[in-house]
Amino acid sequence: MAQIFNYLYVASAVVLLFGAAIFVHEFGHYWLARLRGLKVLEFAIGFGPKIFGWTKSGIEYTVRWIPAGGYVKLPQMVTSEIIEGSTEEKLPPVSPFSKILVAFAGPAMNVVFAFFIAVLLYVIGLPVLVNPPIVGMVENGSEEATLGIRGGDRVISVNGKAVKSWEDVQMNSIFARTNTIPVVIGRDGKENTYYLTSKTNELGLKLLNLDPVEHPVVNIVNEGEPAARAGLKVGDEFISFGGVPVISQDQLVTLIHKRAGEATTVLVKRGDKKIQLSVTPSGTPGKDEGRIGVMLSGSATMRYELQHPLPWDQLASVWNRTIDTLKALFHSNQTGVGIKDLSGPPGILAMMAAQVNADYRLALNFLVLLNINLAILNLLPIPVLDGGHIMIAIIEKISRRTLNVKFVEYMTTAFAVLLISFILFVSFNDLTRHRPMFRSMFQHSTKIEQSIKSNDTVEPASQK
Repeated sequence: MAQIFNYLYVASAVVLLFGAAIFVHEFGHYWLARLRGLKVLEFAIGFGPKIFGWTKSGIEYTVRWIPAGGYVKLPQMVTSEIIEGSTEEKLPPVSPFSKILVAFAGPAMNVVFAFFIAVLLYVIGLPVLVNPPIVGMVENGSEEATLGIRGGDRVISVNGKAVKSWEDVQMNSIFARTNTIPVVIGRDGKENTYYLTSKTNELGLKLLNLDPVEHPVVNIVNEGEPAARAGLKVGDEFISFGGVPVISQDQLVTLIHKRAGEATTVLVKRGDKKIQLSVTPSGTPGKDEGRIGVMLSGSATMRYELQHPLPWDQLASVWNRTIDTLKALFHSNQTGVGIKDLSGPPGILAMMAAQVNADYRLALNFLVLLNINLAILNLLPIPVLDGGHIMIAIIEKISRRTLNVKFVEYMTTAFAVLLISFILFVSFNDLTRHRPMFRSMFQHSTKIEQSIKSNDTVEPASQK
């Protein structure tokens, strides 16, 4: 029953937070349109068929099925029939200046909302992941080992940008426009620069061939496989395997491969206890093909420290990350980042659900990112987006004549078709190509710990 209530809480919070970002955006258009004397026919949250709605003072307020945005129906602005439907009412034209103000008001409200949330996080504090960029196991014979990089070294910068966490290491590697990436690594107060060759993962993203110091976590246990028979459970954190301390996911996989057909002692952390198990990997002994039937992820015991980042620093960080992403997309051939790596509504909702499940302040921080992203993307000069409206209004202002209404409507509708197709594509990609990640976000919550307990006891596991 508690799990059901948790699902309801997460689902309700996600709908509320995601809906809030859309609402403030559309309210900005609505408020400026009313202020400038424009006719408002409808205020809609979402696209597609109507779920429910009501009419007040001649304005229809609706909630629709596709939660990928919304619109305010303004017949005196450029419209898209495929999204907003046709408008028969003929009204006097409005000035280009009014069109620019109304179009800009939506993204502006998202920025204001993001700043308000950032102020709130500054006051109440933001849990910041303590994930120092410390190198874990370095495979013998690898390029990195040959160059002299050792486990325990600290990564100082990647591709010329300072790093404070392993996430920074990964993102700077992904955004690099070359496969040979300069990496500054420190040891005993000394720093050395290495030019490391990146590797491409299954998603086509460039990553350094370096692993963090981590204790891999069981993400999924396949029924009937050795791990399930041994009693391993989702959320178990590997401490050692066969008496060897586990310091990285790749190292654990290597250890498992080498123990095919051999009973092996495994030490895992489950909650605040350490539990000893025995597992026999499947496969032929001596052929490095051992399997235990689990999907692994990084450490689930995530340690956070409470910080109070200044509001403008929070917004600047999101701005820089968004611009870096757009640059990486523009230079896709060099970075490997493409449309395939973007998330649609399912992916966004899944990520938000994970943050809600972890801590409400992390969810609010994600909402800051979502609002800034909505503002930036909507200001792109593309018909059907706010930036497209602004661009058309500027053209009309400079040329001192109104563009052909039918031409503009057809063009806007065509881009609306492309936009909806794009949303469907990335959403399908979320649910297929990224399905394991999407599924795992809802399977277990992230544990946030302020400190590590030192009095854990080791207990033998009861076999079922």
